[in-house]
Amino acid sequence: MGQAYGAKLRAAIVIMALSVMALSVADPIRAQSPVSEGPPPTEAAQICVVVPHFKDEYWLSVGHGLIEEARAQNVGLLTFESGGYHALIRQIDLLNSCVRAGARAILLGAVSADDPRLLEAVDRTARDVPVIALVNALHSPALSGSVGVDWTDMGRAIGRHLSARYPAGGPTRTALLITGPAASGWSPLLEKGLAEAMAASAVKIARIGRSDTGAREQLRATETALAAVPDANMIIGSAPAIEGAMGLAAVTNGTFPELIATYISHSVRRGLQNGTVQAVAFDDPVAQGRLGIRLALIAKPGLFRTDVIGPEIKLITTDNITQIPVPLSPAGLNLGLE
Repeated sequence: MGQAYGAKLRAAIVIMALSVMALSVADPIRAQSPVSEGPPPTEAAQICVVVPHFKDEYWLSVGHGLIEEARAQNVGLLTFESGGYHALIRQIDLLNSCVRAGARAILLGAVSADDPRLLEAVDRTARDVPVIALVNALHSPALSGSVGVDWTDMGRAIGRHLSARYPAGGPTRTALLITGPAASGWSPLLEKGLAEAMAASAVKIARIGRSDTGAREQLRATETALAAVPDANMIIGSAPAIEGAMGLAAVTNGTFPELIATYISHSVRRGLQNGTVQAVAFDDPVAQGRLGIRLALIAKPGLFRTDVIGPEIKLITTDNITQIPVPLSPAGLNLGLE
């Protein structure tokens, strides 16, 4: 572990690119439903979807659930990318675009849980069009509901697993945590739950790396952390971080840190199947997309609710990956972005 990782960045990116290309290869546990192009744009009912980005494979699976349920319900989708977790102004502008387009409801994957500018925009928008939080936490009283899981519980699922695998009193395991921006509506919650549940373990986090959750950004954060703590024997990371670490592991001679993913992606699922990734907290992003459409269809302007609906969180490991379905988006998905 004492060797420098910087020289391996280019090779890791190449391997990650090959991984993405591999999505077109049949996967024995991938959902076998045909790719959906979504309902025709001429449908009277239009639901507007605004997400941080689709650079993260996780959001592709959310998108697949949205498209499939919209088709089943015979409604149209207007789907927008904000441009990343730092694209706050762009996301606010997209809320205005949804209103101008005559959307009947807006599903918002917020880039921030608490930024006053976004909260003000949501409050203003919700006077005319129901706004529903999608996946990421959004602390607004003007929501017509929220779809997702408690990311604190996602962290707890990983922490409990590590406490059982490496109980306190055993040899110390030095871990790196690579996650999303501190202002996002999921990463701080995940970190909190992880720290709480991991307190009874021998795992100690030596460094936290935070960045937008694009593959390149998370790979850089992973490289930086490995260079700073070369004796780390575990990486706990977002799906893109683990994808990058898998690429680094493939070009590293000798031992490489154990990999634990904080959420699912196609690459993480393959890593679980081949033993490269040890565990992941699974919150069924496809189901969350479907639930978002269903909630949007019953939302009414001016009727606000604070409850959150979402699937059960499951801890998937190399030991149970063949026993628990892990549906994700199919290869070649056309999101029909605006």
